[in-house]
Amino acid sequence: MTTPKKTGKTMGFKAGEAIVYPAHGVGQITAIEEQEIAGFKLELYVVSFEKDKMVLRVPTAKAASVGMRKLAEPDLVQKALDTMTGRARVKRTMWSRRAQEYEAKINSGDLIAIAEVVRDLYRSDAQPEQSYSERQLYEAALDRVVREIASVNRITETEALKLIEASLSKSPRRGKAAEAADAESDGEDLQEEAA
Repeated sequence: MTTPKKTGKTMGFKAGEAIVYPAHGVGQITAIEEQEIAGFKLELYVVSFEKDKMVLRVPTAKAASVGMRKLAEPDLVQKALDTMTGRARVKRTMWSRRAQEYEAKINSGDLIAIAEVVRDLYRSDAQPEQSYSERQLYEAALDRVVREIASVNRITETEALKLIEASLSKSPRRGKAAEAADAESDGEDLQEEAA
């Protein structure tokens, strides 16, 4: 490893900086190094994903094209939390198709898109169980959002999860149990009007 060169290709990323890599979430640039690969000298970001015990080397010239980005700004984090308080928008298409769309959103690296997946796949205790694949996608999306919010707000992942759960608890109720409760309260309203 040689000392890193100062070039215009580094997109403002510095060693020690937390970044988001679309397919893996929040990582930290541990170094910017130069390596010779197949006779070519390449400048690389060395990105560590501590939670996944993984190190990725990304050519500095390819960082933009692979979607590597700086952490979201605090106002974007708030927008993501607000997105989770909204009503779930579940398309009436086959699960396999929706699963592909959710997977694409998760791997896009777009915090708002990932927050939409969390919102759409969230189930409260009063709602029916999720399928295994639904649960896997939900947990992957939740993990990405938790890690980014924790990094941006400089809080623990547990505290970030509490923020997300607070937002999700404000979302409109949905599911069969919620519909049954709504129908029951509608019946009570009609009885009160008749009395």
